[in-house]
Amino acid sequence: MDQSHRAHDPQRRAGTPTLTLAEPESPREALVSRVRRSIVSEVRRGRLRPGQVLPGSRPLAALFGVHRNTVLTALRELESEGWVTTSPARGTFVSEELPEQKRRRALPGGPTTSGERPGYDVPEGGFSAPRPVRALSFFGGIPDVRLVDTSLVARALKRALRDLSTLRYGSPLGDLRLRRELSKLLSDTRAVPRTEDEILVTSGSQMAIDLVARALLPRGSCVAVEALGYRPAWDALRRAGIELCPVPIDGDGMDVRALERLSQKRALAGVLLTPHHQCPTTVTLSASRRLGLLELARKSRWLVLEDDYDHEFHYEGRPILPLASADPGGNVVYVGTLSKVLSPALRVGYVAAPRSVIARLADYRVSTDREGNHVVERAVAELLEDGEAGRHVRRARKVYLARRDVLVSLLAKTLGDRLTFDVPRGGTSIHATVDPDVDVEAIVLRAYDLGLSLQSPKVFAFDGKTRPFLRLGFAQLDETELPRAVRCLASAFPKSDEGKRA
Repeated sequence: MDQSHRAHDPQRRAGTPTLTLAEPESPREALVSRVRRSIVSEVRRGRLRPGQVLPGSRPLAALFGVHRNTVLTALRELESEGWVTTSPARGTFVSEELPEQKRRRALPGGPTTSGERPGYDVPEGGFSAPRPVRALSFFGGIPDVRLVDTSLVARALKRALRDLSTLRYGSPLGDLRLRRELSKLLSDTRAVPRTEDEILVTSGSQMAIDLVARALLPRGSCVAVEALGYRPAWDALRRAGIELCPVPIDGDGMDVRALERLSQKRALAGVLLTPHHQCPTTVTLSASRRLGLLELARKSRWLVLEDDYDHEFHYEGRPILPLASADPGGNVVYVGTLSKVLSPALRVGYVAAPRSVIARLADYRVSTDREGNHVVERAVAELLEDGEAGRHVRRARKVYLARRDVLVSLLAKTLGDRLTFDVPRGGTSIHATVDPDVDVEAIVLRAYDLGLSLQSPKVFAFDGKTRPFLRLGFAQLDETELPRAVRCLASAFPKSDEGKRA
C-alpha cells in the first residue's frame, strides 16, 4: 500500500485497532446494539484506551458496514453510558473515566453484591418463567394472530397518534370512544345495557379481575369458585386477601345446589365463574342453574363475577347471553376482553357494572396504573367504529369452526380409542377425557420432548391434583399444523399398557 493510500485509511490515521462488527447475540438483535457492543468490547480488552480518539461516524459506518445513522445512535448511547465523550470541535474519544467494567461474582456460600441481594427481607415466591412453548402448541384460549390484518391495526394506531388528546392524561375509565363502542357491543350482541360511564377499560381481563378483588371484596371474605377453573383469576383473589371455596362442576356447569349447601356452612361474599364456555371443560351453565344462581345471589347479596372471556366464538345456534343480561338483583359484575378478538398484545379488557361500582374500581386503578394506553384504546375504538373488528371476528369464527372440525376428525381417526370428548359448540378448545389409568402427566412431558406443548390438568384443578383429561386448543393451529400436532400427541401416548398406573 503506498503512502498516499495510507493517509486515507481511517483506522491507521486514528491509531485504533481493526474494528469488526460483533456477531449477533440473538436473531432479533438490532445493529445499533451490535455496534455498541463492538466498541465496548474493544475498550474492555484494552485495545481502545482511555483518551484515545475514535474514527468519525462515516469511517466507522464503513468499517462496520452499517448506515451512518446507526453509528450515530450507538455513539449517543455510549456517551450516555459513560464509555465515550464527544467534543464538537475535536471528535469522539474513549472516556478517561470508564464505567464499571467488571461485575463482582459471588463465591459459593459467600456474600453477594448489592445488586444481587436486597438489604431487606423479601417474602418468598416470585415469578418463574415457564418452559418455552413449543412451535406446536395445544394450549387453550389462544387466538391465531396470523389472522389479524396488521396493516389495518397499524393505520388505526397512526391515526390515534395524530390526535394529541390520546397523548395527554385522560380518564382512568378509558378512552371515551372505546367505551361508547363497548356500550353498543354489549347492548347489541349480549343484551347488557351499560352506558359509557358504566364501563371501565382495563389492561386485559386479568387486571379487571384483580381490581374487582381489591376494590369490591373485603379482605378475609370467602368467594366460591369452580373446582376446575382459571388459576390466574384465583391467584388475583388470593393476593387480595380472599379465601376461596371450590364448588364442583359437571356437564351443566357449576353445581348450584352444592353452592347453596356451601353457603349454609360458610358466609360467602361472592362467586367467580365462567358460565358461557366453562374453563377448561367448555360446558355452558344450564338455564335452570343460571336462574338459581342469580336468585341465590339476590337473596344473599353476593357479588357475581362473570368472566366471559370468549363470548364471540360460538359456532352452533345463538350464543348464550351473559348472566349480566338477566340480573334482577344487580349482583353481576361483567368482565370481558378483546384479547381473543384481536391480539393479546393489545391488552384491552373491560368491566361493565353500575356507575358506583365503576367509580370504586377507577379509584383503585388510579393508585397503581393512573390510566390505560389511550393510544391503543383509540385505535381499537376506530376498528370497532369502522366495522373492521366485527369483520375480523366473523372471519376468525369461520376459520376456528373449520379447525375445530379438522381436529375432531383427526382425534377420532388417530386417538378414537384413547380419548373421549363432546364436540364443543363454542370456544377455542376441546376437553378430552383419557382413561383414568393412563398417566396424563407423563403424556404432557413426553409430548414436550416431541415438540408439542400441552397444559397439565393440574393447572386447572383447585386442589392441584392431576385429572384424566387434556385441554386441546385448536384456534392457533392451521390445517397443516393440526395433523402434525395430533401425530405428536398420539406418539406421546403410552404403548399398550406401559403408561397405566399400577
